[in-house]
Amino acid sequence: MSFIENLLRRIDGFQQRHRWSAFAFGVVRKFGDDRAGSLAALIAYYGFLSLFPLLLLAITTLGYVLAGDPSLQHQLVNSMLGRFPVIGDQLKFKPLTGTAIGLVFGALGLLWGSMGITQAAQYAMAEVWDVPNVHRSNFITRLGRGAMFLGVLALSAVVTTVLASAASFGARVPAFAAVAGPLLSTAANVGLYLVAFRILTPAKAGVSYRDLVPGAVIGGIGWEVLQLAGGYLIGHQLRHASQVYGMFGYVLGLISWLYLGAQLSLYAAEVNVVRRRRLWPRSLLQPPLTPADRAVLVDLVHEERRRTEQRVDVAFEDEPARS
Repeated sequence: MSFIENLLRRIDGFQQRHRWSAFAFGVVRKFGDDRAGSLAALIAYYGFLSLFPLLLLAITTLGYVLAGDPSLQHQLVNSMLGRFPVIGDQLKFKPLTGTAIGLVFGALGLLWGSMGITQAAQYAMAEVWDVPNVHRSNFITRLGRGAMFLGVLALSAVVTTVLASAASFGARVPAFAAVAGPLLSTAANVGLYLVAFRILTPAKAGVSYRDLVPGAVIGGIGWEVLQLAGGYLIGHQLRHASQVYGMFGYVLGLISWLYLGAQLSLYAAEVNVVRRRRLWPRSLLQPPLTPADRAVLVDLVHEERRRTEQRVDVAFEDEPARS
């Protein structure tokens, strides 16, 4: 055994013996097994394409629903755009106007254009939970779940505005406002992640809300950190940029922010999977394979089942085949 291999096996033995390191490494390994980096890129791509139609649709809806209350409409719009700190201050959307029929078709077109992110997110959740292809939701069901997810996003914008207003009551006490704002926002983010995970996860995964709580907490806290980091980037790094450089900076910043957000969400989802199925400890070097390694490999094979009459058996050299 070489010096490097001996060192790696010592590190491997250490991480497997300690619960905290074994769990963390199990999440990282599961993320890699699912090729979740590529899934995050897919979500970021569709998120970039869906962002502007979705925001325009939401602002148009608010423009009609709250036509008699411009102040509340402006507050909701600013809160919604504030969830995208990299470009939120740069967007100047106005509600669509025109005939009723034209607005209906325009709204439907925007809704359809914004569904890409929901389809990509549902596909990612099915991959993370290793749901066999034969048991995944059909197109109509995915559309319904996607519409529910968009409704949750719209509701979260309203809730965020209410919480921000509640925090502003303590504006005369700077310390209270500085603490209450992020705490309330983080709590709202945790709730959003919990509901979003439940909607996007296929029913065949067999999970409950309780199984999704740890990932929701991690995702909610991480999302608040990403928003604060995005605000810092705009306030300190791009404020004095030239017009051309600033434009490219905003676009690249948005794409990078969406990708980091997608990665964060998938890592949070992997935490739920690893905890629910006890997929740790994992081995850094094979052989030997741990029971968790074998369980993941079996799930990855069964995930490829596409027909109900199809049967898949998985065998390892030191144990019989498992169906």
